[in-house]
Amino acid sequence: MRQHRIAAIGGDGIGPEVIAAGCRVLEAAAAAQGGFALAFEHFDWGSERYRRTGRMMPEDGLKRLEGFDAIFFGAVGAPDIPDHITLWELRLAICQGFDQYANVRPTRLLPGVRGPLREDLGRQIDWVIVRENSEGEYAGVGGRAHRGLPIEVAMDVAVFTREGVARICRHACEIAMSRPRKHLTVVTKSNAQRHGMVMWDEVCAEVTAQYPALTVEKMLVDAMTARMVMKPGSVDTIVATNLHADILSDLASALAGSLGIGATGNVDPSRRRPSMFEPIHGSAFDITGKGIANPFGAFWTASMMLEHLGEEAAARRLMRAVEAVTARGDVLTPDLGGSATTAQVTDAVIAALAGANA
Repeated sequence: MRQHRIAAIGGDGIGPEVIAAGCRVLEAAAAAQGGFALAFEHFDWGSERYRRTGRMMPEDGLKRLEGFDAIFFGAVGAPDIPDHITLWELRLAICQGFDQYANVRPTRLLPGVRGPLREDLGRQIDWVIVRENSEGEYAGVGGRAHRGLPIEVAMDVAVFTREGVARICRHACEIAMSRPRKHLTVVTKSNAQRHGMVMWDEVCAEVTAQYPALTVEKMLVDAMTARMVMKPGSVDTIVATNLHADILSDLASALAGSLGIGATGNVDPSRRRPSMFEPIHGSAFDITGKGIANPFGAFWTASMMLEHLGEEAAARRLMRAVEAVTARGDVLTPDLGGSATTAQVTDAVIAALAGANA
């Protein structure tokens, strides 16, 4: 029997709650599908550890994760710890340390879920946003000087490399080619950012020319936000920079009904290192410990992880179970207009797995 080793990092806020639910559902999916097993190792890394030790994760954290097949990550962020500490010392430390340069975020309106758009528009949402995940606006280059003085200065430098742009564009092209419409939109802001973004345009044009079967278009990021709202059916696969795709993907999840549904994979396409899969909803301290966190994002993320591990049939089975539960409409968490708890949603999906087909 195949076995996959999974590092489970709940992190902060509702992260441990949804990751615990996700692990239960993953084990149920493996049992229902058969042929493979999952071995979880849980890590207590996050803000609580920072308060005890002064570090979000141990110094040898990356080395300890190297041998796993995938990482299942919850959320990061705490009200009493600066975001640049929680983010850069855990989530981004893993993403950049393992060169997980492709952040892949699928979006569609799940059955039974209502988004803010008119129903006819909402049902047109079926997108994959491919985010450059290693450089760009979040490269971490910059600094501050003369703190507290009138001449204080702070700089964050967006870094674009030819290979960094080329490889994310190639990955987006491969994803677009695997989808029925074979349609890719390259998002840019080269009308205002005349160096890095102009190179982004040039390199993306060179890469997409190698995929003649693709329909490729270029669009400014501000116009893209309007298009996603007004003409969602005209969008399929999107590739964008670290910052632009970060914003667009949250808009996408909101249009699909809730940030609690959103799923993502931080992927190393070379597979030299483990990839990390996480729901996108954040730590949500306002509902932490109340037992009402939406676990659907974690379940969708779990399906993405199964697909990455080569367990495509189990991944499909899990998504069918999720869709069966959302379609019923009677077991939804408060963010989706229901009154169900995290545990009730989890139990419903596990029950649905038994009857779901691959």
